[in-house]
Amino acid sequence: MKKTDKKIEKTLREALTAVCDEALGTIKGFIWLTHLVNFDVFPQSLKIVCVFETDDELKQALDAQQNVFFYDHIQAQLSVVNIKIKNIHSHVFFDSEETCQRLHDGKWEERFKRLSTLH
Repeated sequence: MKKTDKKIEKTLREALTAVCDEALGTIKGFIWLTHLVNFDVFPQSLKIVCVFETDDELKQALDAQQNVFFYDHIQAQLSVVNIKIKNIHSHVFFDSEETCQRLHDGKWEERFKRLSTLH
């Protein structure tokens, strides 16, 4: 990883940690988030996955349009650190521990290879 990539990675982690911390106290069932990125095509390659404990909790959150919380807060935190994303909706995905366990034996690395199957 290049020095500039390490700096971007650190900035991303800090920005997304702020979103995660706020969501943990606000969104029922939310338990963690992570990001995936190919720095050769950053920021277009950035994918952020917000994970809920159960499928039902994820469904309830989406039904209550709490995904908007994630879109807004992620966009805001990235803007603070000068990371510009044109359409945040195409970079943020939602999933659950329950689905990963059922479909991929809890192996998130395998699940992340199939990001297109996430909400």
